[in-house]
Amino acid sequence: MEDRYEKGMSILRITNEDTIEEIFKELEDIAPDLGRFIVEFPYSEIYTRKEVDLKTRELCTVAALTTLGTIPQLKDHINAALAVGNTPREIVEIIMQMTAYAGFPKAINGVMAAKEVFKEKGLLPVE
Repeated sequence: MEDRYEKGMSILRITNEDTIEEIFKELEDIAPDLGRFIVEFPYSEIYTRKEVDLKTRELCTVAALTTLGTIPQLKDHINAALAVGNTPREIVEIIMQMTAYAGFPKAINGVMAAKEVFKEKGLLPVE
C-alpha cells in the first residue's frame, strides 16, 4: 500500500506545484505536524477518491473557501483549480453562485481574490 504522505504529495504536486514549499515553510517553526496532517488527510484520503475528479473537487473547494472567507487558502485553491483544468470563467461563476449561500461580501472578496490570482497569471480580463 502506498504511503499516505506520498499519496497526498502526488496530488499536491498536481494541484499546488508552485506553492507546495510555502505551505510547509510557513508551518515548520510552529506546527510542522499540521503540514503532514494536510498532506495525509485531505490530499491523501479525500482528493484521491475515484468518485469525483480533481477538477470538480477544486471547484467545490473554491466554493467552500469562498463561503468561509478564508482568502489565503482560497487563492491557493484558485491556483489549484486552474492547474487541474478549470477556466477563469468557471471559477468566477462558482464564486458568484456563493452570493446565494454566503452573501455578497464573501462573494465579492472571493472574486477579488480570484482577480489577484488571475492578474499574477496574466489571465485578465476574464472572457
